[in-house]
Parts: sequence; structure tokens; C-alpha cells
Amino acid sequence: MQTTEDLLAGDVRGKRVLVRSDLNVPLDADRNITDDGRVRASAPTIKALADAGAKVIVVAHLGRPKGAPEEKYSLKPVVARLSELVGREVKFASDTTGSSAKETVDSLADGDVALLENLRFNKGETSKDEAERGAFADELASLADAFVSDGFGVVHRKQASVYDVATKLPHYAGALVGTEVGVLKRLTEDPQRPFAVVLGGAKVSDKLGVIANLLNVADRLIIGGGMVFTFLKAEGYEVGKSLLEADQVETVKGYLEQAKEKGVEIVLPTDIVAADEFSAGSAHEVVAADAIPADKMGLDIGPESAKLFADKLADCKTVFWNGPMGAFEMAPFAAGTKALAQALVDITAQGALTVVGGGDSAAAVRQLGYADSDFGHISTGGGASLEYLEGKTLPGIEILSS
Repeated sequence: MQTTEDLLAGDVRGKRVLVRSDLNVPLDADRNITDDGRVRASAPTIKALADAGAKVIVVAHLGRPKGAPEEKYSLKPVVARLSELVGREVKFASDTTGSSAKETVDSLADGDVALLENLRFNKGETSKDEAERGAFADELASLADAFVSDGFGVVHRKQASVYDVATKLPHYAGALVGTEVGVLKRLTEDPQRPFAVVLGGAKVSDKLGVIANLLNVADRLIIGGGMVFTFLKAEGYEVGKSLLEADQVETVKGYLEQAKEKGVEIVLPTDIVAADEFSAGSAHEVVAADAIPADKMGLDIGPESAKLFADKLADCKTVFWNGPMGAFEMAPFAAGTKALAQALVDITAQGALTVVGGGDSAAAVRQLGYADSDFGHISTGGGASLEYLEGKTLPGIEILSS
């Protein structure tokens, strides 16, 4: 697999380089960026190419438009922050491969950067029809001389700007993609032990493949978040009105048996913060995890569990965490996630590799006041990370090796 280092080893001055970045940032009601982590992660590759004199054409998506322009999904709010981070004005094209894009690209001087409008305003980007996707990839490829794939958050998708365009141009893995894959290899191929995997978030069904694969690699599986109630139900406990995937209870029972056979320790909460309803103002209390009242719902792990989880992480040399421990966006139910984050910060300082697996976990640690540098690595791609850890082939990575 060739990388941007290989590209930069040659003379890129004046070359048009198409960079697929991940700029899918959260925006508030006034369309201000609320977490710029993905922009910060994307900037180094863009800046390195521009500093070397390339004409850099950045493409990305935001949200889930249905193949047509929608103002609320425009990438325009990203321009100012990206300009700051790459140290030069970023030009913005109001379409992706139309007249504005062509005029903007044609106007680029050596070292300039342009951002094209949301890729997903074009049906061809996400089309299941290979011919339609390929035609859009041809339009993208016509704008450039080389392609750099640096949007790790989308490499598990077979999309025009991720997969097809790499078949049409000399292609390279960007620094971010290289870093992400390197970290995931360390987790799956020869992790330093003890190796713990912490899983949270809403649904156990989203993590079934990961659990199945990591039972062969991890020493400990620590479970929290909404998905824990399916585990507690599998143990025969009452979970009240808590989030429950009843159709997954038997599957989870099977995993619990497999873990026992393989000697993998499964750590479940011993206490739960239970509330009357899903609301920041709801009355709540700490209850035993095996005795959640029938009229209440669990919204966080309890203080005893937070201490237990921290103790189980204290001697670990490698930790992968995906999914908050509770409804962290509401202050009364953020303590479990904060305690877990602090436990990871503590062992990171002692030399452990700690990986925060993107998505809600990354948003949670930043919202709770932690810096990216407090952890070994914060992934930009929750879904891509999970699929890699499931052992799946990621199309956007596979094509870079061809």
C-alpha cells in the first residue's frame, strides 16, 4: 500500500491531488461546529500536500442527504475551521463535479486548497449500482492527477469517493488512514496483555460481530451502556423499563458460555443508576444491578460499578473502548462514562495503549473535558473501527493495496 509519504517523496508541485477526508462534524442549530475532532484529524495530510506545492482538492460528506442538495447538510460551515488548521484560505465550490467545482479547481495555484460541496448531494456517491457509482467516480477523477484516501470513517463503505475513484487514479493512503490501521493492527494481531475491551452504547446487536471476534483475542470484556441490560436479562435479572433487545438474549447467553470456555472474563455492572424516565430532570436512584425496579429504567452504571471497572482496567496494557457507559449527554447520568474515561487516562499515563473507538465515545470524552492527547488514540471512525475488529474486509482499505 502506497502512502502520502511515497507521493511526497516525488515532486508534487502543481499536481492536482484529490483528498477524500472525513469532515462529517456535528453542528448546532446555528450550524456551528460543536466537535471539530474530525477536521483536526484531517488537516495534517491536507497541509502537508499543500506545503509541498500540490493543488489540493478536498472532498467529503456531511450527514445523510438523499442524493440531492440540502442546505442543512452543506459543508460550508467547515471552511473557516479548515482554513485555520491548514494555514491558508480554503476555497469552496458550491457543487462537487459541476461548473463551480471545475472553475474552482482550474483557479488553484500551487499550494492552494479547495473544498468541494457534499459528495452525497450526488446519487452516484452511495449508489448500489456500480455503473452509476463508477460514472460519478469518473467525474471526480477528471479533476485530479492522484488520489489520497484519508477519510477513515468511510473506508468500510464501497462508495464512489472511497473505492471507485481509487481504481481510476494513482492512489495513496493518507496519514490518518495509516495511523488508524496501524493502531487497529496492534489491537488485533499482538496486543500487549492484559487486553481489555470496554463496550457500551445503546444496542448489543451493533456489537455482536465485535464480541464474537474479540472473544478470541481479549482477556476481559467490560460491558456497560444500554447494551448491558440484554446481558443482565441473559443472566436472569429484572431490567425494568431499561433498553432491552429481547431477541438477542439467547445470543448473549451463548457469548457468556463461550467466554467461560475460553477463559475470557466478562465484567458486568454491580449497581445501576435507575430513573423514572429518560430525562435529565427525572427522579433517580442507585440500585443493585440484579434488582432494577420494574417501573424504572437504567441510565448509567452506578458508583460501585465505576470503581469495579476502573480496578479491572488498572493493570491493563491495552484497552479498546467503544460506547458510553450511560446517557452521558444528561449530567445526572454522565458519572459512569467520566469515571471510565479517567481510568483510561490514568493507565495511558503509565504507558498503556488506550484506544477510544470513535462516534459517541469520542464525543463523550471531549464533552466531559478531556483532551485527545489524554488517550493513546481517538479513532475518527466508529463503524469502520468496529468492522475491522470484527475481522471484516474494508473495501476502502482493500482497494488501496491493489
